[in-house]
Amino acid sequence: MKKLAADNASIADQLEHVADVLSLLDKNPFRIRSYRRAAQTVRQNPTPVADRLEEKGLEGLQELSGIGAHLAHSIQQIVQSGRPRVLDDLEAELAPEALLTRVPGIGPKRARKIHDKLHIDTLEELELAAHDGRLEGIEGLGTQTVQGVRDALAGILTRSARRRATQRRSNRSDRAERPDVETLLDVDTDYRKKADAGELRTIAPRRFNPEGEAWLPVMKTRRNGWSFRVLFSNTARAHELDKTRDWVVIYYEKNGTEGQCTVITAGSGPMKGQRIVRGREPECREYYGMTAEQ
Repeated sequence: MKKLAADNASIADQLEHVADVLSLLDKNPFRIRSYRRAAQTVRQNPTPVADRLEEKGLEGLQELSGIGAHLAHSIQQIVQSGRPRVLDDLEAELAPEALLTRVPGIGPKRARKIHDKLHIDTLEELELAAHDGRLEGIEGLGTQTVQGVRDALAGILTRSARRRATQRRSNRSDRAERPDVETLLDVDTDYRKKADAGELRTIAPRRFNPEGEAWLPVMKTRRNGWSFRVLFSNTARAHELDKTRDWVVIYYEKNGTEGQCTVITAGSGPMKGQRIVRGREPECREYYGMTAEQ
């Protein structure tokens, strides 16, 4: 069997990419979740999945949690060629003009103009053009329409929005469960320390990264039974305020319960200069030994 250099992280990235494309195409939510869970299984596996495939074949892959015959074949294709064949069919459905019309406010004619004049092929490129002023240069696209495009893309492209929607549907009974502030701030401190030291793997985000630079450090860790995936914010607002190295987004999961939070440096008030979990300020005040009146 021909085998490329494929570590667990690379294989998981490809599986997550399939899930992202499935989500953009509004495919079956169960199918999307199965790819995401398979990616998590591969990332967390203590030994190389490619070695397991070589030693035990497809049956060995199916011994792993959440990986059935179809996903096992996809992993085999990633190991052999660098990508699963399912992406060929899925990406054929994402032809540039067809893809752009998925955004409210952009019909077929506007999609053709945007593609022809700005050479935009992806939603990530469209988002960048919506923020840097190029999109307003297209005839028929005024300020209000472009703002609507920006808002729509924020919901389409932000993975956390998709995960929150899935979580609300499938895990309503566990909605209140979440890591405590002390744990989140500990994870934040560990991430920023390792990122500054250059100790973390970096990825090239598709959003706001026209040069394709691998600048975004990613950390995976576990605390108190929770699994965490941590990275700096790559949102439009973070770039506008130059906070991409300050705002830290933490995704967490335990026993099927998923969520996310953002840790920032407080810019005002009694906690000014302290790291806080946005939206959980009362708990942060308690953590820092402050009263409600402070």
